[in-house]
Amino acid sequence: MREEFRNEMRSLEETLTMMARSAAKAMDRASKSLRDANLGLAESVIDADSNIDAFERQIEEMTISLLARQAPVASDLRTVVTALRIGTILERMGDLARHVAYIARGRFPQTAVDGKAYDLLVKMAEEAAHTGKKVEQMIENQDIDLAKQIEIEDDRLDELHRETFDLVLDENNDLTRQTVVDVVLLGRFLERYGDQGVNAARNMRFLITGLHVDADPGPSTEEEMLG
Repeated sequence: MREEFRNEMRSLEETLTMMARSAAKAMDRASKSLRDANLGLAESVIDADSNIDAFERQIEEMTISLLARQAPVASDLRTVVTALRIGTILERMGDLARHVAYIARGRFPQTAVDGKAYDLLVKMAEEAAHTGKKVEQMIENQDIDLAKQIEIEDDRLDELHRETFDLVLDENNDLTRQTVVDVVLLGRFLERYGDQGVNAARNMRFLITGLHVDADPGPSTEEEMLG
């Protein structure tokens, strides 16, 4: 029975790693589709989102089964509970990558935005893709140092997100209504992807140390500006 339990725990961890890899790949491809107006990449992100959703359902079923049949305790219980939480976070990351891909697809054959807005949002998308890759590596290796890096480096995305507000509020930029909408939405989706990466990192720190870390990374850029 104990060997069966260990095998199920390994399977849970492997499934979570595969899901993290899919969420990272989704943002990497969404980022490139935004940069290059690549319709094929955008559609691949949209189509693959159902696979990420399936991973979440699989993780839910595995964790419920482990809790019901094996009654894990201590570090094993933390692993099961954290896997369930991170599965939900990764599903949201996949959704956010899909939202970016939707906009890239909707503006094809042109890029979604151009000029200063293009440069800024491509930089944001690349930062988000970088976060996704680090989340994947963190989960695969249960690396607390990577978890800390993800939290620290999220400041870059937050700062770029603030710049999107400066961009749309500057009357000298003479942006079309469609461009304003795209900048605001893309900025929000990419910033939230980074925030979800921070949530995953804080849950990983809990798994490794057993010490609770707030799952919410704090106020969003909009909340800071309004506060």
